Amino acid sequence: MGSHANHVMHLSIIIPAFNEERLIGRCLESVSTSLVHNRKPGLTADVIVVDNNSTDRTAQLARQAGACVVFEPINQIGRARNAGAAAAAGDWLLFLDADSLLNPGLFADILAMIEAGRNVGCGSTLAMDGLPWWANGIFHFWRGMSILFGWAAGALIVCRHDAFREVGGFPQDLYALEEIELSKRLKAWGRPHGLRFTILSKHPLETSSRKVILYSPREIAVQILRVFLRRNRTLRDKALLSVWYDGRR
Repeated sequence: MGSHANHVMHLSIIIPAFNEERLIGRCLESVSTSLVHNRKPGLTADVIVVDNNSTDRTAQLARQAGACVVFEPINQIGRARNAGAAAAAGDWLLFLDADSLLNPGLFADILAMIEAGRNVGCGSTLAMDGLPWWANGIFHFWRGMSILFGWAAGALIVCRHDAFREVGGFPQDLYALEEIELSKRLKAWGRPHGLRFTILSKHPLETSSRKVILYSPREIAVQILRVFLRRNRTLRDKALLSVWYDGRR
């Protein structure tokens, strides 16, 4: 992936979405704004929304906004992201959650990371508004871990398409935290190629704090404890991951 000015790069932006009619429009608008602000010769992009068996107008709104819509019938975020990647033609893949907003600064940093040719991919730090004190503590702890270990938050993960394919994409036996597993696999793939996996932190990705509003501190504490204490069993059983899968919006 050379860094020549005339280098042609095609980027596929993949957005998994389950019942996101309230937020998908804003998300897609943030993508097009970021693309307009970062126009470059040789840069092309396509936007793929993966309708993960929604029962609302998510797919219709995505089509109206000009996105290509792919359908994935089984409710699982890793599977939805993999379905988007299977339909993607880009040299690079950018996975973005539907409740997040891409900003032009972050997008510029992503393009610079790609053009530098030293990375297999990247994640980003996050910004969440309106968090209560206890959630803020968890959030800052995660941010430190993410930067320290080079683990991407699921809200945004960018990688080379060939590397993604060769490591097998997102693991489909996991129903949560599959982005950490993918980060580890990409890092391992990058090492013999002399490529790193990095976390961008200059322009955090704005993402929704709705889980903290929709779930009580007790529900979230129970969910975190479950993942910590019985990690393997919990991450492989959708029924034990209510905060991700009970459909509260």
